[in-house]
Amino acid sequence: MRVNGKTAAPGAETSGDGYLPAHGNGGYRVRHYDLDLDYRIGPNRLSATAVLTCEATQALSRLTLDFGEFRVSRVLVEGKPAKYVRRGLKLQVKPARSIPAGTEFEVEIRYAGNPKPVGSRWGDIGWDELTDGALVASQPVGAPSWFPCNDHPADKASYRIAVATSSPYLVAATGNLVSRYQSASTTKWVFERPEPTSTYLMSVQIGRYEDLELSDGAWVPELTADRSGGVVQRAAVPPRLRRAFARDFGRQGRMMDALEDWFGPYPFGEYVVVVTDDDLDDPIEAQGMAIFGANHVDGKRTHERLVVHELAHQWFGNSLTVADWQHIWLNEGFATYTEWLWSERSGGESAEALARAWYARVRAKPADVTIGDPGVARMFDERVYKRGGLTLHALRGEIGDPAFFALVKAWAVENRHAAVTTEEFVSLAESYAGRSLREFFAAWLERVELPPL
Repeated sequence: MRVNGKTAAPGAETSGDGYLPAHGNGGYRVRHYDLDLDYRIGPNRLSATAVLTCEATQALSRLTLDFGEFRVSRVLVEGKPAKYVRRGLKLQVKPARSIPAGTEFEVEIRYAGNPKPVGSRWGDIGWDELTDGALVASQPVGAPSWFPCNDHPADKASYRIAVATSSPYLVAATGNLVSRYQSASTTKWVFERPEPTSTYLMSVQIGRYEDLELSDGAWVPELTADRSGGVVQRAAVPPRLRRAFARDFGRQGRMMDALEDWFGPYPFGEYVVVVTDDDLDDPIEAQGMAIFGANHVDGKRTHERLVVHELAHQWFGNSLTVADWQHIWLNEGFATYTEWLWSERSGGESAEALARAWYARVRAKPADVTIGDPGVARMFDERVYKRGGLTLHALRGEIGDPAFFALVKAWAVENRHAAVTTEEFVSLAESYAGRSLREFFAAWLERVELPPL
């Protein structure tokens, strides 16, 4: 079929990502997601409607979405019924009429079922039940566990999320809370995420949490007084952990000040910390949010490095999102190096001492990972994190503090809410160094041998 002189064809069912090509699709981009969710906690039952505002990048006879194992009851394209078929974790949608290239169009999907995580080489990822509530932890492929999407980090969109659930539970979602309505035993929470956001960074957290806000260095419940300025920092915490949380996260306001000093303005409207009443293996970053397990809170600041690590991801990983997963060291290397910078700023070990210690530990391990392209099996290898941090520390030594800190701030500010690559970072670093750094970055990112620090 030809549309406006061009032959319409099905959009690709793969993203072209070298690591995770099965997630993501071609032929269109999503500009906005409108998600209306009704969740019943006891039976773990989700009924939902998703409306995707998309733009066709080709003359499109069919498009494909990443989507979990839900029962789909209706699909509309531009308000008209569309044919659809399920093939694994893909939903193929054939509109009544082909869509011309460059056209904006809406896809509406009504669905229901019991949400469950997506299986992956890293375990089960996505929407998961807690002992009393639910959480979403989607990195890198868990978004289809709760909404139909184009699941690739470079396809960033804005969002509106409405969540209706039992009134005794607090809902925190990755967005600014714009309204809350209570009706009988149910409360509907509505959030908006205006900044371009990757699917894996969207999250919903549901639990019996106390709502706290950071004010003058203290965590206080449901602050209603006028704020003195600065980033709104909120928390959802089990009441039993409030006192320990207040100590463990007591320096978060100072962390925010330090990171804004190093990396420029905080890139979102607010920052929300959620502590689940269950233990979690690792903390999880989401857009404008970080999620910790009860085991990360002990009242002794044992895990404070994780607090600053997840906060750093708001700049590196969330605002600046990798264009594809090969570049993951840009997320984890920056977050790791921020741990070392914070240690030095807060009176702990210096960044130099921590770099030397980690250099010795990395050198003692097999030299078999190139962090600039670690491969899908090594995406989350500890060496990607620590050697990434070492790369930045070595770069700081190579170009000097003034150029280094000017570079990292420019990197965060100039690429705010964009998808980024290693090549772009190297090019910017060379502009601040005033010379070629190709050999430097080749040694640190492209070779398995660890270069001198």
